[in-house]
Amino acid sequence: MSEAKAKIGVLGASGYTGGELVRLLLRHPRAEIKALTAERHAGAPYAKVFPQFAGIALPELVKLEQLDAGAVDLVFCALPHGTTQVVIKGLAEKAPTLKFVDLSADFRLADPALYEKWYGHPHQAVELQAEAVYGLCEIYRDKIRKARLVASPGCFTTTSILAIVPLIEAGAIDPDQVIIDSKTGMTGAGRAEKHNMLFSEVSEGLHAYGVGHHRHMSEFDQEFSLAAKRPVVATFTAHLAPMNRGIYATHYVRTLGGAGAEQLHRVLADFYRSEPFVQMLPLGEVPQSRHVRGSNNLQLGVVADRVPGKVIVLATTDNLVKGASGQAIQNMNLMFGFPETEGLTQLALFP
Repeated sequence: MSEAKAKIGVLGASGYTGGELVRLLLRHPRAEIKALTAERHAGAPYAKVFPQFAGIALPELVKLEQLDAGAVDLVFCALPHGTTQVVIKGLAEKAPTLKFVDLSADFRLADPALYEKWYGHPHQAVELQAEAVYGLCEIYRDKIRKARLVASPGCFTTTSILAIVPLIEAGAIDPDQVIIDSKTGMTGAGRAEKHNMLFSEVSEGLHAYGVGHHRHMSEFDQEFSLAAKRPVVATFTAHLAPMNRGIYATHYVRTLGGAGAEQLHRVLADFYRSEPFVQMLPLGEVPQSRHVRGSNNLQLGVVADRVPGKVIVLATTDNLVKGASGQAIQNMNLMFGFPETEGLTQLALFP
């Protein structure tokens, strides 16, 4: 693409991922925000929804039906699953050259039958699903560059797939013996008003949810199976932690061929040697979620288990950046031929 700025729309701009998209795009030298949608807040200035943007010139919020699809080059869809597929189908019919980065789960599963199984209704845009690319840049970079529609993965899946897939592909671990124990911050549940998300309901405690049948299991199954070249069924438990941001995933793996922690560390270090957003810690060091907060980085650590043949792989991301909006912009950069790190080099906020 030329040096002209890409014209960007953000659909669902009043949620946490929408706000994070706007924050990051404002510092992107090749992106210009041309449209922001939010159904309940239509007609309001953006700073009324997110006061941190006071004094910044941004488009007024409009309803989806008011979006001029011909006035933008790409839209980020930060809408609920089930809604997004219908919206994207309609926009693609109006503007065939329009590009999409979808932050919902609507296009992440390649098999529409699996989508129906996990989400409880038939897929409403099967023809578009066939062209959707799973938006993990470190694994599908070449396909993303050519894509019109990218299904950007969520926080749990991004963090753990990047930690585990290289090890499966290398034949270093048993794909059937991976246990994923993952914690998320409260922003992972969205911005809607919910009784069980009140401060007094969440603070000073920790609990698991979606136990035994979390929807993200379907994405782990899909990506682990592709890496293993055979069916794999993932073991995954999600927990809600009393923090605003962050994903912290602990993976218990069984090695193959006599490999130990050193060999697994070497596989990951080699795989991510040239990746700008993956930080491999020295063998035995443990990552901390506070060290990636506000950044597009993933930190990985490998620690030997006391049991021979077992290793612990730890990974952490900011669920709103690398786990959502930052990765979405990383996808956008690839789709437009921009430098992949453009607008995403901010360091972590600490403390």
